[in-house]
Amino acid sequence: MVMGLHPEYLTSFWKTQYLLLRMDGPLPYHKRHYIAIMAAARHQCSYLVGFHMGEFLQVGGDPEWLRGLQYAPQKLRNLNEINKILAHRPWLITKEHIEALLKTGDNSWSLAELIQALVLLTHYHSLASFVFGCGINLEIDQEGGHVFRPPSPRSCDSSPASEDGVNSSSGSDAMEEVEVLMERMKLLQECQLEEEAVTQEEMETRFEMEKRESLLVTPSDIAEHSLPPNVMCFVEDPEFGYKDFTRRGEQTPPTFRAQDYTWEDHGYSLINRLYPDVGQLLDEKFQVVYNLTYNTIAMHSGVDTSMLRRAIWNYVHCVFGIRYDDYDYREVNQLLERSLKIYIKTVACYPEKATKRMYTHFWRHFKHSEKVHINLLLLEARMQAALLYALRAITRYMT
Repeated sequence: MVMGLHPEYLTSFWKTQYLLLRMDGPLPYHKRHYIAIMAAARHQCSYLVGFHMGEFLQVGGDPEWLRGLQYAPQKLRNLNEINKILAHRPWLITKEHIEALLKTGDNSWSLAELIQALVLLTHYHSLASFVFGCGINLEIDQEGGHVFRPPSPRSCDSSPASEDGVNSSSGSDAMEEVEVLMERMKLLQECQLEEEAVTQEEMETRFEMEKRESLLVTPSDIAEHSLPPNVMCFVEDPEFGYKDFTRRGEQTPPTFRAQDYTWEDHGYSLINRLYPDVGQLLDEKFQVVYNLTYNTIAMHSGVDTSMLRRAIWNYVHCVFGIRYDDYDYREVNQLLERSLKIYIKTVACYPEKATKRMYTHFWRHFKHSEKVHINLLLLEARMQAALLYALRAITRYMT
């Protein structure tokens, strides 16, 4: 219902999810739903875990497996390590992780099976981000329920600020936020026309500054809820979570230069070769959300929002350590206010900590449908980032 605020995207999403769960593929149907459960459980997403437990049983899955991960076959349990890393620190994935799953033996995976599993894992990690980011969860009287309610479609044109009864002084502040953002976009567009070529070193420095600054972007109010047993039983090593990509004085992995392994030139063709059709649908989904626009910002129409959409997408990739050589990361600082950065980082990296306050406090005069649009960008940027790390590891294994 919430995705339906953006029908063009919803069509693309349904086609992909239908192919992953219902169409012919290397993995049997019940195992696909079990992998969805494993992925959603990493983010404590009881909404998705519960839904796919029902689906798992409907397609003939063994109820015994639902008692917990230790009751599932060893082959599925072997996915646990890569599930954990993909969910929280995808930059740690190496060709050795791939090799361990593919090595010959009773519980080995074929490359085609593994590709489908990796797409399912990244799909459901990202979907958990969307669920928490938009406040879609179980009713409050259910175990693991969540207070934060999604907007109804009828309210999609109102702003969260107006619904929360924002008083007139903060209401005028919120109006001012919109005008400041519009002005900054205009200035940046003018600067791009006038600015002389920036050196590659300077571009790199700007990225590293943004990456370092993202360490300081942490939420002050986080949602803490105890893990319900029906989710906990699918999680091993629950303490393992997102860790900031760059901490001073720590050994950090090298920055992933997007140009060295791109979705368009490398990831897409690898997936299409090993799991036909899904590469095409994923590509379409990435394109639809990246280009989706109604040329509006809050109460303004006729606005080119491409710069803003690119800043959100590239900021998500930045917190996962991915850098675009041709992008000036000063734009991120100019266009994304601190409260929005906190929201983006929380929803992309540890969505289970998202709160309604975070949702209402950024862009207070924007419509619900616009905030849902941001969540769609987050979902897809996060999925593409994790897939790039996983597919790069497969490519290295194959060469």
